[in-house]
Amino acid sequence: MDMPAAEPCRRRRNLRGRSRPVIGQADVEGSRESQQHKPTALMASRRMETKPVITCLKTLLIVYSFVFWITGAILLAVGLWGKFILGPYISLIAENSTNAPYVLIGTGTTIIVFGLFGCFATCRGSPWMLKLYAMFLSLVFLAELVAGISGFVFRHEIKGTFLRTYNEAVQNYNAQDERSIAVDNVQRNLRCCGVLNYTSWFSSVYFPLNGIPPSCCANISDCHSSDMKNATIAATKVHQQGCYELVTSFIETNMGIIAGVTFGIAFSQLIGMLLACCLSRFITANQYEMGTYV
Repeated sequence: MDMPAAEPCRRRRNLRGRSRPVIGQADVEGSRESQQHKPTALMASRRMETKPVITCLKTLLIVYSFVFWITGAILLAVGLWGKFILGPYISLIAENSTNAPYVLIGTGTTIIVFGLFGCFATCRGSPWMLKLYAMFLSLVFLAELVAGISGFVFRHEIKGTFLRTYNEAVQNYNAQDERSIAVDNVQRNLRCCGVLNYTSWFSSVYFPLNGIPPSCCANISDCHSSDMKNATIAATKVHQQGCYELVTSFIETNMGIIAGVTFGIAFSQLIGMLLACCLSRFITANQYEMGTYV
């Protein structure tokens, strides 16, 4: 009598046992592998998105480095030109011998070297080289900024120095030394005479024996040595405007342009710094992801 009642209980227990799924070791390992593949696939997609950015930054930085290299070549050429061609003129502006041409030559050479280094670092994709390149650009930026501000602020002192040195060159003129030749070139090229005017020559050591130099003549074929010794006749045959006014007027007119160009070149270094830093950061992040997940 009790057997039929016990049979449904066994069936219920069996059904409960069958309804429970059995989790095997293979299922656990499969879920782990799927979890590991998800971040790997995500990092791979991120690397695919990063590569065009790196390529674009490399292209821009190479173009910038080439332009930067050209500015170095220009500075080097200006330094050499100042040393061999403008040396006498520079001596009229500076009280003592100046190292400006050597500074330009050294700066231009350094920029040429680091411009090539920047191209090499960009092509190689070395983060530490790019950081070094960015550091050098920051130093160039500070140097050019200081030079531009100093030239603009002290332009009046430059004018005062030129007035003294040019007056000394006129008073001690002998038509033979370097500064005397520079005075002749200034007067001939700018069509001027003396410091403030031709009367500056009356107090020079050259005038009592030789008169006013021929470089002051408005028409060289109409100037005779005897006429140049006569103050009255010479006044009618020489340029009436003094050289100091022309030179200082040139400085005043072009100082703003020179300062603007200097500041523009200086702030262009910020572009190179940002490009180098961004490229270094992207390359470092890309290498870290590859090393971690590949």
